[in-house]
Amino acid sequence: MEKSLNRVELKGNVGQDPKILNIENGGTVIRFSLATHETYKTKEGEWKEETIWHNIVAWSSKNMPDFSKIRKGTFIELVGKIRYIKFRSSSGEEKNITEILALKIIVPLAE
Repeated sequence: MEKSLNRVELKGNVGQDPKILNIENGGTVIRFSLATHETYKTKEGEWKEETIWHNIVAWSSKNMPDFSKIRKGTFIELVGKIRYIKFRSSSGEEKNITEILALKIIVPLAE
């Protein structure tokens, strides 16, 4: 039986200032959106660029930078895994969320 793999690698810009939450056990969680771009050629031969938005969540650990350095517009690289979460809203409606759980985030040094 072959091993399965759930791995995501993204490079892009943070879309808004992240939400940083301090947890009772002393840990920290960060949530933000990340924009990546895909370029493709249309039937008419024109090049188009599409922005793809990803929901990112990360927990503080040794593989993480100081979360306060991540702000709107910051270019980051990350490695993580995709998660699909189902839940019921307070109104009883079933909801689905797709997010990337970042396991490692790199904030490249500005040149």
